[in-house]
Amino acid sequence: MTYNYSFIVVFIAACLDYLIGDPWNWPHPVKVMGWIITHYTQMIFQLSKHHRENLPALILRLVGILLAVALVFGSGIISWLIVQALRIIFVQFPLLTVILESILLASCFAGKSLNTAAKDVLKPVISGNLIQARQTLSLYVGRDTENLSISEIFRAVLETVTENATDGVIAPLFYALVGAIIPNVGSIPLAFAYKAASTLDSMVGYKEAPYTDLGWFSAKLEDVLTWLPCRLNVLTIAFLSGKPLYVWRICQRDAVKDPSPNAGWSECAYAATLGVQMGGANSYKGVVKNKPLLGDAIYPITPETIDRALRLTRYCFLIWLGLSVISYQFRDYF
Repeated sequence: MTYNYSFIVVFIAACLDYLIGDPWNWPHPVKVMGWIITHYTQMIFQLSKHHRENLPALILRLVGILLAVALVFGSGIISWLIVQALRIIFVQFPLLTVILESILLASCFAGKSLNTAAKDVLKPVISGNLIQARQTLSLYVGRDTENLSISEIFRAVLETVTENATDGVIAPLFYALVGAIIPNVGSIPLAFAYKAASTLDSMVGYKEAPYTDLGWFSAKLEDVLTWLPCRLNVLTIAFLSGKPLYVWRICQRDAVKDPSPNAGWSECAYAATLGVQMGGANSYKGVVKNKPLLGDAIYPITPETIDRALRLTRYCFLIWLGLSVISYQFRDYF
């Protein structure tokens, strides 16, 4: 298969994600990853519970490393084998192979899902049903939502949209494009491997017990894998803002204060571009935590602000997709 084939798969997958997204009732690779992570961690916690003393931190870190390495490499290898099997089984039907591969890759992109999640929360807010809005928001965020005001709901939605823009949209595209230019690899295995790392981080990559040691490696791995796509996304957003130096200056001022090497940068780039402020006090299981303030509160956060953030993510996605196609077309000149 040629590089051109892989880029066609990426392009069709991008279109599928934009038009359809991830239907709730469809089987999804992330659900399989989540099932594996859940059962593995439950097994480890059961072993620790039956042990006379809690398992040492070093042992928990080692089994955490084993989980991360096995799931990330396993996801990449298994998805590669699936692709090879599809190409053999449907060798007489190359168009069908392209469609099936595109559906697989589309499951790694979360652009439509982010848009849908935001609209699901905003719709009841706009209609005046705060109780439903808080309940819906609780499906997507870890913070306590029972007593959030309208402005806090808007901030929570915007923070979720802008944080996940990198690890849910831009980073999977980045690794799909990298895989597309590697002979005999293709776009799907690297995108699946990254998705596994991202899923691990979201499920076990916490500093709090009981995941402190078990999820330590998963959190660090996702930080490393997301670092470059995040910076590329920040630069793209800064370019689209029309005031790149200002956006970069605000990110250097505020994003560095965030404990996450990527989430703060992603959120701050959007905040500076949109002229709003994110961060502040959030409650998690009754415990209030103060996150660093990102950006300046020039304007209040509104549904229109969130819609602009979603459009920015879409534009960044299209820009990198377009640049990859252009670079492929002119590869022989470099």
